[in-house]
Amino acid sequence: MNKIVGNNLKKMRKAKNMTQEEVADFLKISQSAYARMEQGQSTSWTIHFNKICKVFEVTPEELVRKEIGNEAYEKLMGKVRLTDIEMMSAYRKIIKHYELQIEDLKTIIKHLNKGKN
Repeated sequence: MNKIVGNNLKKMRKAKNMTQEEVADFLKISQSAYARMEQGQSTSWTIHFNKICKVFEVTPEELVRKEIGNEAYEKLMGKVRLTDIEMMSAYRKIIKHYELQIEDLKTIIKHLNKGKN
């Protein structure tokens, strides 16, 4: 069971782009103690069961499954994808804003050039 949970911890941590140290800080344990959990060398994950589920936003069943379920993985990765989509949307708005400003400047330059002739 320790190996199963350890593998799941590692997958979930990486899916959330967290370091072992960040998870360990959340659990208020040392990084080496957390590393032993991921390696399946420790049973201390049982002490931190609820906190682990909270930090990775998974159900207890998802934490102890032999293979981390697609639903849990999608839930974790969906947040990353959503952030990427939100960033792309923001970039598109910025680009559109500058494109409109460029068009306005072209119009101003065109009118200024007409005044010189």
